[in-house]
Parts: sequence; C-alpha cells; structure tokens
Amino acid sequence: MPGQPWFLNTVVEANTLLSPQELLEICLIVEEENFRKRKGAKESRTLDIDIIFYGDRILKTPGLTIPHPEFRNRRFVLEPLAEIAPDFVDPVGRKSIRHLLENVNDPGGIHLFAPPLRQKIL
Repeated sequence: MPGQPWFLNTVVEANTLLSPQELLEICLIVEEENFRKRKGAKESRTLDIDIIFYGDRILKTPGLTIPHPEFRNRRFVLEPLAEIAPDFVDPVGRKSIRHLLENVNDPGGIHLFAPPLRQKIL
C-alpha cells in the first residue's frame, strides 16, 4: 500500500459452526487482543482480519458484507487465495478466483514470503 509499511498477508480456509456475525465478533476480539486500533480506512494496523467468503453465502448487513466487497480488486488477497482455492467461484460475480487473479487491475507488488502451508487441524 503506498505510504504504508510492508505487511504480511495470508488467507485461511476453515470450517466453523459459528454464524457469520459470530465469526466476525471473534475476529474483532482477536484484532483487539493484538492492539488493533480502528482509526480509519487504509490506516496502518497491527492486524486486519477480513471474512472474504462464507461458503457461497451472500450477506449484506450494516457491519458485515460477504463476499468482502473489495477482494476482487486486491492482488494481495487474490494471489494467496488462488494458492488454496483457485477454482472457487465468487457467488456474486460467478468467476473463479483464478480468473479474477488473471484479470485483476492492481499494480501492487507481491513478494512470496513462504510457500503455502496446508495443514488440517481438527
């Protein structure tokens, strides 16, 4: 991001019994425990957890939109997402992650920090 320090970005695929709103509440707690201060959009932060998808659900509430409204425009989201789910289809745009990455108009650079980690946790 221009004018901001570099950051690590990753994506995680998980199964949960939590509702989307309950999952968001847990994410916000984890951010707070890691000293996240919500000052404004595009501000530097210690941690930022976004819910990109929740299966194929489409949800729009005042505090939560799924799929995440900006993921299609962010190479730093699409590249790691394509590593774990290239054939997943965005339920709104009906295009695969692979297709979205091939056509993203984001000049931002990505530097691979580590190879994908595939681990099942029960």
